[in-house]
Amino acid sequence: MRDPFLGPPDSLVKAAEPIAKSLALRTLPFHVHEILPVFCFYEFINRFVSPYVSTRLAPKVYPQLSRKTKINWNVHFVSMVQSCFINTLALWVIYADKERMQMSWKERVWGYTGAGGMVQAFAAGYFAWDLLVSLQDINVHGWGALAHAASALTVSMMGFVRSRYGTSWDPTELILLQRPFVNYYGLNFILYELSTPFLNIHWWLDKVGMTGSTLQLVNGIALLTTFAGSRLIWGTYQNYMLYQDIWRAIQTPGELPVPSWLAMAYLVSTTALSGLNYYWFAKMVQTVAKRFEKPNETRDVTEKKRRYSIPQGSSSMVNAPPASLYLPAKID
Repeated sequence: MRDPFLGPPDSLVKAAEPIAKSLALRTLPFHVHEILPVFCFYEFINRFVSPYVSTRLAPKVYPQLSRKTKINWNVHFVSMVQSCFINTLALWVIYADKERMQMSWKERVWGYTGAGGMVQAFAAGYFAWDLLVSLQDINVHGWGALAHAASALTVSMMGFVRSRYGTSWDPTELILLQRPFVNYYGLNFILYELSTPFLNIHWWLDKVGMTGSTLQLVNGIALLTTFAGSRLIWGTYQNYMLYQDIWRAIQTPGELPVPSWLAMAYLVSTTALSGLNYYWFAKMVQTVAKRFEKPNETRDVTEKKRRYSIPQGSSSMVNAPPASLYLPAKID
């Protein structure tokens, strides 16, 4: 399935060629026009749209927040926009891309479709933004958020990697020269972001004084269900399939070689994300339970005043745990 987005300008393709060649990101120049605008779009939402909308939707809450909490609020706002967008796009491509449905293990490792590359490009733009935000405010988001953003960006960019160097950048020869690495699985891992909208809602309910409400209980159940389904069950299964396909590619004589550094970079990143997902899920269960404890059960007066925050899921993708896919905790 072809990339349904507008084609990249020739000048932008040529400008991206040097870095793409040096990093073996063969298909990056054909998607850089999707990464850069998305990066700028999310920064615009973070700096201008979120403060404007939040002040009007929560006039008694948002203006009174501390600087640290406002940073977290804005990041959750961006995460909400990104997760809804990338989930919708990924599910549509998975459903509509018939070529993708028929891929064998060889094509799952080295295959490529323009539509899949588009989704990964939009995800990469978000995770690049998330990485920058995590670096800028490391004291707010923590090292876990930084590690998550770096891992998620690595996974999303791997879809543009190829194993061989070529000499032609002619799009007509792209199918012969490119060898994007596990582009197929990048799209599957983006579905980590399915739990992220519920996580953001849970966080906001705390901030507007609805902790322990019926709405938060219902949302908490939806959060735990989607998190377990998309990140633990689906994510673990996809990791198993990924490990199996890469092992086949390494062991099968005569097939395209899988560079050890490439396999290790991808496997370490996806394994790290999976480990974080299990850790966050345990914390989420504990935190949601604390929200609905009765005062006379296990908490004293000091404990009742304590605030807990759940690690953010991407985001896309994913995002959060995938900001997301996939996003880590944003502690306030």
